[in-house]
Amino acid sequence: MLKSALTTRLERYLDLTPEERDALDWAERREQRVRAGAQVMREGEPNDHLYIVQQGWLHSAATLAGGGRQILRFHYAGDLIGTSSIAWNLASNTLTAVSDCIISELSKANLGRIFKAQPRLAGLLYAVAAAENVAMSDRLTSIGRTGAVDRLSTLLLDMLARLRTTAGGVIDSFELPLTQADIGDAVGLTKVHVNRTIREMERRELIERIGKRVRVKDEKALAASVGFVDRYHEIATDWLPLAA
Repeated sequence: MLKSALTTRLERYLDLTPEERDALDWAERREQRVRAGAQVMREGEPNDHLYIVQQGWLHSAATLAGGGRQILRFHYAGDLIGTSSIAWNLASNTLTAVSDCIISELSKANLGRIFKAQPRLAGLLYAVAAAENVAMSDRLTSIGRTGAVDRLSTLLLDMLARLRTTAGGVIDSFELPLTQADIGDAVGLTKVHVNRTIREMERRELIERIGKRVRVKDEKALAASVGFVDRYHEIATDWLPLAA
């Protein structure tokens, strides 16, 4: 059995013990392949599982009063999805596959067993979820406070930073499987405005595109210009209990 993408991500921040790795392996259950466009869970419907992304991209979205959607998060290999719904028995948003994906189930009951038997691992999962919430707040703040180029720049920098945690090394480019409608629903722009913004960013040599691959040309300068902070690079673990 291949190492879970979640285990790979967590070991970026902390050397897990064999018992902690075994606890994650035991807790992850039914692996399933999900086709692009398929919905894994729906907002407002009963759901007692979280999901671990092993491969591919998904997004979580909330339905707006007028029938539109706001994409809240994109999910990649190593993500644990569903922590935002853990306080209720109903899903708080709709989870949709962007590309063909492989995901594993993690029941809330099994997560509870991890919290009981492996408190250090539970604390790390909590810290990672907290970092993701801050990153989402950063991005949503940019939507309300900045123009189109800065919004899209913040989104691309966030993707780049997050993908690095399981990409096996530093990267400056990535395959972007999103439609312009997906991007627009994430940053509050129309498809037409997204298209114009991407072209403007290319004209200003902020990014370059080859097919679906996007490269950030001067990441340090772009991050400084929009005030981007990488919330995934480092997570404090000195407060966690000692390993058993």
